[in-house]
Amino acid sequence: MTGPKNGRRPRTGHDWKLLKEACTALLPRLPELVEEHLRQLTEHSSVYGRVLPYDQQWREAEEAMRIGIETISAPRASPRRDLEYAEEAGRRRAQQGLPLDLLVHSYRNAGYLVWDSLLEGAAGKDPEKLRVLMRSATMVWSAVDAQAAVASDAYRATELELRRRTDEQLQALLDALLEGRSAPGLAARAAAGLDLPERGPYAVVVLRVDRRDGREAFHRQIQRAGFRFIWRMRTDCEVGVVALGTAVGEPGGEPGGLDDLAGLLDGRCPGPGGISPVVGGLAELGHARRLAELALRTCPPGATGIVRLDQRMPTALVVSQPELAERLVTGVLGEVLALEPADRAVLLETLDAWLACEGSAGRAAGRLYCHRNTVFNRLRRLEQLTARSLARPRDLVEVALAVEAHRLTRGARPA
Repeated sequence: MTGPKNGRRPRTGHDWKLLKEACTALLPRLPELVEEHLRQLTEHSSVYGRVLPYDQQWREAEEAMRIGIETISAPRASPRRDLEYAEEAGRRRAQQGLPLDLLVHSYRNAGYLVWDSLLEGAAGKDPEKLRVLMRSATMVWSAVDAQAAVASDAYRATELELRRRTDEQLQALLDALLEGRSAPGLAARAAAGLDLPERGPYAVVVLRVDRRDGREAFHRQIQRAGFRFIWRMRTDCEVGVVALGTAVGEPGGEPGGLDDLAGLLDGRCPGPGGISPVVGGLAELGHARRLAELALRTCPPGATGIVRLDQRMPTALVVSQPELAERLVTGVLGEVLALEPADRAVLLETLDAWLACEGSAGRAAGRLYCHRNTVFNRLRRLEQLTARSLARPRDLVEVALAVEAHRLTRGARPA
């Protein structure tokens, strides 16, 4: 014969019979218990009443309490309908937005009401039934705990799935804006979901993803710097939507602009990258993204900096028209590019230094470690080869743009 478990006498068939009688006698009082249960829940928190209409709350509470009462009197081998219902209830409450702690509280509250009513029904009337109930207290509260645990697990799983779906929907809205799609209410829905103003100053940053080292640390740094960033990883680049707001720690300060943004990214960002001009709202993000990509295309091979389109307009004009850029290179630099590589590199290096030194032959000579007359001689040779005078503004613009086009479209740089 098997002894008692944990020092308690095992429940006999007679015990189960008395439990069933007590539970069956309680069922006619179920409407009264449901009314009291809902009254106590509302008294505990007004959120219950805001989540569901009273009639629906009443029906679901009645079904849950009835299943719970029937479960108390059923042998453990019986199917656990209470747990199945608790799982469904947990999913429903997550979808309805009831806080998890209030869901657990409702199970505890219902358990107290049912238990007190069972004891009240047996007290002073049937001492033997009361003794059976008292010996069943652990079983009853274990059932309530199991129901609350199953409901909580289902709630958390559903909440996680809902959050994943919401994130996917928000990412789809952001992608639609960055792709420049126009749909009624698109910007408004994105503003509400992303918690961003629909109108206001925005910029877009596009980073090349050649190097990912330090990217997470970079994101943490700039998120604390007073701008609101939302990042989207794409196959060949990383796109950041920037809400230009007031800098952190500067109450009443002016909204940050492109100067502040560029200063923040400079030295912190694993570039290269491009920054768009400021646009006036979420609906213009598609246009801003295209301009930021154009700014990125003005970065020569090997560059690591972040550039602003509004400061690279001539170069942007070159890279935006690759066929014309190729014609410009051929038409202006054709004779230069036909030279021996070493000779060609010296001339292009000299021109590049002279342009960088704002037309000062002396400063260019210092940079190149040669005499200023050497710089003049090389520039005169360039003028002969290109048939253009660097003293004439129009010719100078053509030569400068041709050199920039050669560097960007052919991946070449002066030696």
